[in-house]
Amino acid sequence: MSAIRKEPGTTTDAVRPSVDPHALSLSGYVVDRVYRPDSVAGRDYASHVADPGQFPFTRGIHPGMYRDRLWTMRQFAGFGSADDTNRRFKYLLEQAKGTHANTGLSTAFDLPTLMGRDSDDPLSTGEVGRCGVAIDTIEDMHRLYADIPIDHVTVSQTINGPAAIIWAMYLAMARQRGFDWTTLGGTLQNDILKEFHAQNEFIFPPEASTKLVIDTIEFQSMHVPRWNSVSISGYHIREAGSTATQELAFTLRDGMEYVEWSIRRGLDVDEFAPRLSFFFNSHNEFFEEICKLRAARRIWARMMRDRYKAKNPRSWLMRTHVQTAGCSLTEQQPYNNIIRVAYQAMAGVLGGCQSLHTDSMDETLGLPTEQAVTIALRTQQILAHETGVTRAADPLGGSYYVESLTDKMERDALEIIHEIDDMGGVIGGITRGYFRRAIAEASYRFGQEMERGDRIIVGVNAYVDENEKRNVEILQISHQVETEQIRRLNEFKSRRDMRKVAAALERIRESARDDQNVMPSLVDGAEANCTLGEMVQALADVYGRYSGGPEW
Repeated sequence: MSAIRKEPGTTTDAVRPSVDPHALSLSGYVVDRVYRPDSVAGRDYASHVADPGQFPFTRGIHPGMYRDRLWTMRQFAGFGSADDTNRRFKYLLEQAKGTHANTGLSTAFDLPTLMGRDSDDPLSTGEVGRCGVAIDTIEDMHRLYADIPIDHVTVSQTINGPAAIIWAMYLAMARQRGFDWTTLGGTLQNDILKEFHAQNEFIFPPEASTKLVIDTIEFQSMHVPRWNSVSISGYHIREAGSTATQELAFTLRDGMEYVEWSIRRGLDVDEFAPRLSFFFNSHNEFFEEICKLRAARRIWARMMRDRYKAKNPRSWLMRTHVQTAGCSLTEQQPYNNIIRVAYQAMAGVLGGCQSLHTDSMDETLGLPTEQAVTIALRTQQILAHETGVTRAADPLGGSYYVESLTDKMERDALEIIHEIDDMGGVIGGITRGYFRRAIAEASYRFGQEMERGDRIIVGVNAYVDENEKRNVEILQISHQVETEQIRRLNEFKSRRDMRKVAAALERIRESARDDQNVMPSLVDGAEANCTLGEMVQALADVYGRYSGGPEW
């Protein structure tokens, strides 16, 4: 019998568990006091786990892991105008000098951009530049990456509903600057399915939205070989309140959905699969997060080889970015967040991630200050150069506890994946409201455990400082940012050739109506000076806009 058991009764009608709450993991697993050889008895360790770099890649996708190459230290930035964010990018690149890790830039967009609306849209009022950078035009894209060597620095773009359009703007900008697309490296988050599970930043219906993702996958495989066309994201699923096991299962099944749609499009799995990437959360439950990443690689490798018949070993590899858990950070005693982030980052590294973002300690209070992002980056640098965790690949491999928990999470995730299969796939689960109900139940259970004191959150429900004074600088975004962005947008519109704009928008509609790949028409639209909102509306003229299913 497995040494790790799932505690029954973990839905919204759950009663207080009869076991010691200190023995329960965040996913509801009962953790034994000690683990022995019989905890992992009955399996061939060599074939089930294998060495790092060997199928099924439980222990990592490269033989030497960080001995050979450190993870990419990817810092997230975006606020105000393109010029503001460009200055922050340059600051981060300067702070990363001297590290042996590759440096990547992750771009956060403001809410109007995420929802495909221009800054002068009435629904954008009060939100321009607030939670990310405002991007309306190809000129904004030029300012955002001005003087940054985008053929040497990888660029990640956290964008979903209008991802194809933002990427088209980026590619058009690169071409105007004289960069060959084959030299560009980066990642488009572009995982629209998780938006229907958790984050709600969708624009078009699920089927049309998924079709746009497949367009980017196809276009990337043909024209931008170093780009990751979609980062399949469990991060936001976890931030919405899922367990680690739900995050694992939902994320992998979303990835499988994109693979299945791409194959139906007629794409060769070995042409596009090597450029699929993943994005996971690293939360507070240290060993659970490590085992989640180990189990994820094993499941994905077997699915790609056995279910989808991929022949290229690179198609079996799960390459993953990890970000520390924003939802775990607290407004109370915010300096505690530095410690949380450090442990979460170490879990991501011990789990074998390829790139890592560390949250800033002040994110619950406002946009990160320069001091806070520097501490977040230094956290990674100390982890890489002072702790010794990089000296051995998968240093926890062979631990009775780690191997047993990895196996259990794999089994439970596969049960969920098969359940989704029986619904007809991810879109079938979306229409049934399955994902939202499951996440809501998990979130409710965690909230109840916190209220009862079964889950201790330092500074929130224990070790509270009633006289706390938060001497934390908060970055303020002036209303002038919105005023200036709208002025720039109006000036941009005033000098366009409107005949070219109208013709480009009609080509976008035609490509959508004719079920063609829309990417070429979107790149042309960006170069013809169409705005983000105009190109989104051109697609909406064909696909319609989506407000949610009847269960929502």
